[in-house]
Amino acid sequence: MPLVKKGRNLLGFLLLFFPAFLLVFVATRGCKHHFKTLDILGVLPRYQFVDASGNVRNSSEFNNEIIIVTTLQKSCPYACAVSFWHFNQILYQHIRKNSHKQLKKVRIISFVTDGLGNPSNDLNQLQQTLKDQVEGYDPKLWILAQGNAKSLYNFTRNGQNLLQEGKQYFGGNAYQELMLLVDKKQQLRMVLKGNQEGLIRHMKESLALLLKQYDKERSTR
Repeated sequence: MPLVKKGRNLLGFLLLFFPAFLLVFVATRGCKHHFKTLDILGVLPRYQFVDASGNVRNSSEFNNEIIIVTTLQKSCPYACAVSFWHFNQILYQHIRKNSHKQLKKVRIISFVTDGLGNPSNDLNQLQQTLKDQVEGYDPKLWILAQGNAKSLYNFTRNGQNLLQEGKQYFGGNAYQELMLLVDKKQQLRMVLKGNQEGLIRHMKESLALLLKQYDKERSTR
């Protein structure tokens, strides 16, 4: 009986997280075949948000830049949909330390939610947290955003959508746990959950693959 119960739990887990895993599988096909390219999973819709300084920003500002999109909550780093410490150490610090080299066109945009998936109207508390707890925090590299993040995560592939809901997800909304890698043409290239160290490292590797692709394209011109 314990083996049967364990098998049912595993099946339930796979079914619950299948939409995100499906996109990850499809997106990494290029990685596994000689590390050539990441697939194009779709194009982000036009979007707009207000940053922590009160400036209205829109997607056209980020043309020709690579963007990593996440959510953050005002309760971070203590209760956060992504692993705040690992995201900072593995991704942000890597981008910051190389921002004058090969990563000068890479930005992070984190939409701040109330934890339940709704946009937060107050970014000040979280910005102060980043200043206090993130080494070398630069609001130009890691941008806090007030706006409708759900529209950016509204991707469907093979009949499965990232906007899943359920008690098993942080705050009842699966999208809050996901990281998006967006290329210079506003195309989605990778989707990964951000609450595990290994998957955050995978996102770093995916970023490197995308940069390598651009380097190759420049060298063949």
